[in-house]
Amino acid sequence: MTALVLYHDTYACTGPAGDAAPDLVLLHGWGLHSVVWDPIVPALLAHYQVTVIDLPGMGRSPLPRGDYDLDYVLRHVLAVAPPSAVWVGWSLGGEIATAIAARHAHRVKALLLVATNPSFVQREGWPCAMASEQFQQFRDFYDEDPEGTLIRFLSLQCRGSDRMKEDIRFLQEILYLQGLPAPQALRGGLRLLSELDVRADFAALTQPLLVLLGANDVLVPASLAQALAALNATLAEQSIQVLAQSGHAPFLAEPTAFLRLALPFLVANVG
Repeated sequence: MTALVLYHDTYACTGPAGDAAPDLVLLHGWGLHSVVWDPIVPALLAHYQVTVIDLPGMGRSPLPRGDYDLDYVLRHVLAVAPPSAVWVGWSLGGEIATAIAARHAHRVKALLLVATNPSFVQREGWPCAMASEQFQQFRDFYDEDPEGTLIRFLSLQCRGSDRMKEDIRFLQEILYLQGLPAPQALRGGLRLLSELDVRADFAALTQPLLVLLGANDVLVPASLAQALAALNATLAEQSIQVLAQSGHAPFLAEPTAFLRLALPFLVANVG
């Protein structure tokens, strides 16, 4: 049987470092794929070789075979990622990147987490997350109307942005031009979001770390900042930043402000 290989592509650095530039990996969130990063990739290419990866069954990656659990996703993501890189993860992609950074530390030089909650759903002692009843209702809606629920989820991601209409249109174009993710992958991703709790992984991180949150995010609340700071004692005060005009996708809502915060961190960790 042919091994499953995730879609991935590496874009050459356009800056002075050229082929000698360090590697940067971008991991997208649930229901989308790597094209979502297109608006900021040119700025990143000035300093890095950028590798984008589509999660199993999403974008141009093949349908997953076997259980869609964290070990399965980690194994296949690591199989196509550079041996050592700076990682950027958004939402579910951030949870996956957190687990990689903690469990395969030699693969991650530094980590930028975007709108990422180490436990997307509320648990005992972790109220700064989505209520489990609300999340279960979303899963039920998905079972009844998969495409409609996915489109509504795009709206939730963009809510709170001054560019909400433009951002929703962009995300819809991604889905309809590139194709909807496989239902098996979407259900698996929802199960991951429900079950994943990488708080221990986050607490164990020792790499340089920056967390960017959206002040108006209705999926990952900005109030998470204090809980994250308490979770990892090595975090400096400036390591968690909140973008005032953003929802769940700050790199779309405020690309200039996002890059103003992200690039100094990324450039400082090119070595």
